[in-house]
Amino acid sequence: MRTLSKKMIAKEKGSLLTYMTAMGHEQLVFCQDEDTGLKAIIAIHDTTLGPALGGTRMWNYSNSQDAVDDVLRLSRGMTYKAAISGLNLGGGKAVIIGDSSTQKNESLMRRFGKFVDSLGGKYITAEDVGMSPVDMQYVRQETKFVTGVPESIGGSGDPSPFTAYGVYMGIKASAKYKWGSDDLTNKRILVQGIGSVGEHLVKHLCDEGANVIINDINQEKVRKVADKFHVDSILETQLYDLDVDIYAPCALGAVLNPQTIPALNCCIVAGAANNQLQDEERDANLLLKKDILYAPDFLINAGGLINVYSELQGYNKEESLRKTTEIYNTTLEIYKKAEIEQITTHQAAYSIAAKKIADRKLALKNA
Repeated sequence: MRTLSKKMIAKEKGSLLTYMTAMGHEQLVFCQDEDTGLKAIIAIHDTTLGPALGGTRMWNYSNSQDAVDDVLRLSRGMTYKAAISGLNLGGGKAVIIGDSSTQKNESLMRRFGKFVDSLGGKYITAEDVGMSPVDMQYVRQETKFVTGVPESIGGSGDPSPFTAYGVYMGIKASAKYKWGSDDLTNKRILVQGIGSVGEHLVKHLCDEGANVIINDINQEKVRKVADKFHVDSILETQLYDLDVDIYAPCALGAVLNPQTIPALNCCIVAGAANNQLQDEERDANLLLKKDILYAPDFLINAGGLINVYSELQGYNKEESLRKTTEIYNTTLEIYKKAEIEQITTHQAAYSIAAKKIADRKLALKNA
């Protein structure tokens, strides 16, 4: 397995199969249904450790290529998220192209469920951006290969609180490593993106006495959260060069790149967004050169995955919380490994996840 670079992606995009091979994917499934208007893509990255589990995201992509890029990168990230969290799962993801506020309905979600079911359990879906536990309940009517259904019918419900709690643990571990104490009292923390995960994270940080600043493209949401938690907000144009202790990206990916990293005025980057590094190798090194401690996103945002995985084995909320709390210790271990081996924190986390997959492949080969 290789770390992902923008140069590599650009080189391989001429052929979709070549692109998939370069990223290590097993399968890419295109789904469409004229009656419901469904247009979806399911990506299965790697099933060495188990079935590919990953959420379904509904987003109004500008074009189909953007949707393909997103689902391939997201599913790849799920493989490493599961591996580093010690879960017997592979990596998968699905995207539905459309506006979740106007185009999503029961018929569309049930039709999507039939496509998921046709894969026979190789892919298990769950909630992601633009989805809710009720949507997963619609999917459940067509397939058993779904998690994150409402607690009222025996599921684990919304995974967002667990994702946020895991990120909170990662932030505290980062503070411990950087400053010798995980106390966040009076630390200036910028949370970019205040959807379900971001809002839960803001609550954790405010409860500990952090000085939180928020940003989101949805100004109505900003006003509500700012009033609820008595926090300040900033505009997008003020975002990256704001003087803060910790920057927590909790929206979409690729926010860490050669345009934004030089402007950053923080000590730590630790957030919930997936694929924060536009180019994994290049941008992780740019952060290291600026002496900014980077918490690998697929490590600290794994709480939601840990929670829905528990659902597959008979849901136990307390056990999910215990395992999510362990993100704190794992994050510290990754930082120590990076320091000892003189590598980036991303490479340290990636190498551990990749080794687990390689070891399982070898064991299966020799069985």
